[in-house]
Amino acid sequence: MSFLKLGATLYMPATRKDITAIANGRIIKNLRSVVFCTEDAISEQNLPEALSNLHCSLNQFHQADLYRFIRPRNPQVLQRILEIPSIGNIDGFVLPKVTVYNLDTYFRILERHEQYKIMITLETEDVFNPSELFRMRDALARTQYKDRIMTIRIGGLDLLNVLGIRRACNRTIYDTPIGYCICQLVTAFKPLGFNLSAPAYECFENYETLQQEVEIDLLNGLFGKTAIHPGQIDIIQSAYRVIDEDFEMAKAILDPSFPAVFRMHSTMCEKATHWNWAHGIIERAKIYGTIKDRSDEQIRIASKSQKYEPAIVNRTLFESLHEG
Repeated sequence: MSFLKLGATLYMPATRKDITAIANGRIIKNLRSVVFCTEDAISEQNLPEALSNLHCSLNQFHQADLYRFIRPRNPQVLQRILEIPSIGNIDGFVLPKVTVYNLDTYFRILERHEQYKIMITLETEDVFNPSELFRMRDALARTQYKDRIMTIRIGGLDLLNVLGIRRACNRTIYDTPIGYCICQLVTAFKPLGFNLSAPAYECFENYETLQQEVEIDLLNGLFGKTAIHPGQIDIIQSAYRVIDEDFEMAKAILDPSFPAVFRMHSTMCEKATHWNWAHGIIERAKIYGTIKDRSDEQIRIASKSQKYEPAIVNRTLFESLHEG
């Protein structure tokens, strides 16, 4: 399992009655990964309903070309979910609000369940404390579970909530103080081999700003993004297609026949400093393909995304809002 294949990870409440059809890839086109949430997407009183729904649905999950995760509400709920007989039909868990104080509790519960991948979510006030942040980094780097950590998710909306801020729909997350935090997280975790994925964009129709935000995600070294709406999936994943010029440069950088430094597409290419970038570009192109020019593709995808079946869009929208 590669984090590159996660694409736009769609979050939805575990109370939905159609999660089996969604998990089996029958409803939402181009869905690569989905998270059924028992945490912020539902209220406390709906937790029994969510767990019952998972219990009834998981045994109907069939082989599908997408990753399926569950986000438990807390370690105690994770333990209960692991006791569901058909829990083996999912790929892993998204652990919410992880800190150095609850990390060991989560890992102890998952100790005997080595088949599951883990996505860590950093979304508490500890992110703003450099000493706590680096304690978390060191704990994750040392843990025996490091290879099971598929990605570290940045909970941008929770972090904004800690600050009492909500960004406007015409502003990216990088126009807020969380942009600074993202830079700190990237420089702390990526050198140790962790992938980080980007926060959700909580507006449903401003595709231009979403496109801009995904481009900045990539510039900051983030890959993968939380989606809250089916209409966001193609917008996000179209940005992961590799521009032809970048693909040509990446191939040349990895080609032993090319010199250590050369010029291509009016850009200096240096194997010693662009090697890791080139590997990432080639792997992305294998999964998402290549494109000649980004702007025309984004306009086409944005227009297409506005034509999603209203019943699907509205269910996702209103269930998320009313139960979150």
